[in-house]
Amino acid sequence: MISARNLVKDYGTGRVLNGVSLSVEKGEVAVVIGPSGCGKSTLLRCLNGLEMFQEGEVQVDELRLEGGIPDADSAVLLALRRRLGMVFQQFNLFPHMSTLDNVTAGPRFALGRPRADAEKEARALLARVGLADFTAARPEQLSGGQQQRVAIARALAMHPAAILFDEPTSALDPRMANEVLRVMADLARSGQTMVVVTHAMGFARRVAQTVHVMFAGQVIECGPPAQVFDRAGDERVRAFLAEAEGA
Repeated sequence: MISARNLVKDYGTGRVLNGVSLSVEKGEVAVVIGPSGCGKSTLLRCLNGLEMFQEGEVQVDELRLEGGIPDADSAVLLALRRRLGMVFQQFNLFPHMSTLDNVTAGPRFALGRPRADAEKEARALLARVGLADFTAARPEQLSGGQQQRVAIARALAMHPAAILFDEPTSALDPRMANEVLRVMADLARSGQTMVVVTHAMGFARRVAQTVHVMFAGQVIECGPPAQVFDRAGDERVRAFLAEAEGA
């Protein structure tokens, strides 16, 4: 469903992605881990066209982006971004809108759905993430964990084929982080395709089908959680996991 092949991404300060390849099947939960600054977030932004890359290609079903093309087809980019929802580290909710309006904004204004239909589904999604009683609340009235759950409901409202999560719990305290991770685990059980960049190693062990480990702009190991966490072949991976899991 999602395929990245030999992605190369350069900024003025240097190379961030250095030949990254990975694939994600429909219904799969793929987790990307690695030390800070290794290119994980940049990879996600390349997958949905928020960042252009110099070499390689990204394919999502029949949609394809090629590296080295500065002016990518805007219709392809729009279709790809609708196919891949994204949940960021920061919640990026509209501060002047209620929770309900934040969730309905995409379906109403991007997809042209009638307000009544969008609101009915938004209420169901907010109930799914445990916020049925907060439809009238504005973001400033919500905790960080609640705001992130609204962001997840907002992504789901667009009916994406897959959702990309960019360190969704990094700005949260442990209790709030657990609230969000429980919602994400529920999505995984329902068959939602997900690519998750995270430092939550327990989530990666429990929920992922495939774990990809990045180091210095490359995927240096990938496989099922038990293989990566317990039998990693690369010494850099073993050292990173020992520190990350507090061993």
